[in-house]
Amino acid sequence: MRKRQNVMIKGTKEGLILHLNDQCSYLELKEELEEKLVVHHIENEESPLITVRIQVGNRYISPDQEEELKELVRNKRNLVVEEVQSNVITKESAEKMQKENEIYSVTTIVRSGQILEVPGDLLLVGDVNPGGTAIAGGNIFIMGALKGVAHAGFNGNKDAVVAASLMMPSQIRISDCINRAPDQYGKEEQHGMECAYIDDTNHIVIDRIQVLKHLRPNITRFKGGY
Repeated sequence: MRKRQNVMIKGTKEGLILHLNDQCSYLELKEELEEKLVVHHIENEESPLITVRIQVGNRYISPDQEEELKELVRNKRNLVVEEVQSNVITKESAEKMQKENEIYSVTTIVRSGQILEVPGDLLLVGDVNPGGTAIAGGNIFIMGALKGVAHAGFNGNKDAVVAASLMMPSQIRISDCINRAPDQYGKEEQHGMECAYIDDTNHIVIDRIQVLKHLRPNITRFKGGY
């Protein structure tokens, strides 16, 4: 009976991909990886650097095991590990993702000097007064007046948006982009509900709330036929 291969090596334009079987023992995997690397690898002083991606499938590997696999590959002088990919995430990572995807509903007024911060989307029923700051890892929706600072997508999410019933911000930030409010937003005028987003030129634009349906079709999880 033909023995199942636990290590498959595939060459691509970008380098090598190591597909590691997630059903065998870790010890078997490590031994076969070492053997395969010796058979497939030829090096000399002029060999160019080759990047390697290690895919471990549905196997959980500890940080120490990940470092062991990287070290096995790095022992071959011209191989460089780019990343180790796994379909399994830790409990801590799962909890972090859950928090970042939650919608946090808050009813309050963010007054001058106060900072309201959430890891996911923020739904604020109230105002952000001048000198107040609202910060979210995702989108910011304000059912009230935005007169202070709003910073959406603070973890680097450039698709995040800021929306407010009354848009009169002192500053809007999305990811690492900053937009100081133009003069008309410093006046007590009713503009209707508006939103701010990053456009194709990497600038923050303020527009009608209706444009979000087309610009950010995935902003809501509800998929109705409307």
